[in-house]
Amino acid sequence: MSNLVVSNISDGTTSVGTGYVVNGSAKAWANFDASGTPSFRVSLNCSSLTDVGTGLFDVNFTSSMNTSEYVLSGGAAAGLYGVLYSYDSIRTASKLRTYLVYATDFGGGGAGYDYTTAEVKINGDLA
Repeated sequence: MSNLVVSNISDGTTSVGTGYVVNGSAKAWANFDASGTPSFRVSLNCSSLTDVGTGLFDVNFTSSMNTSEYVLSGGAAAGLYGVLYSYDSIRTASKLRTYLVYATDFGGGGAGYDYTTAEVKINGDLA
């Protein structure tokens, strides 16, 4: 395999350092419908979505992360505001288990809920 080593990428007008692209870009993300049979609407580096229970979903990565210590953010909505949690004990380099919870007064603490719109973004290093 050949490597192309450059310090900047440009579209002819704007230039950005390759370190920013490699280290600052999301390595996986997904927008999915968690109600009924869960399915991705759009995604990057996500191979499949597994329904584990009410509000519980495994987002499986196409290319694994370097470690299970990546950073995630996300949320859910369906006329109700949702909070997305991660099960750290089940989080691995190849998948993320999410728990979508109905947010009571934006403080969480509610029950699991299968939202029609859920979103998650993963930042970290790929293996």
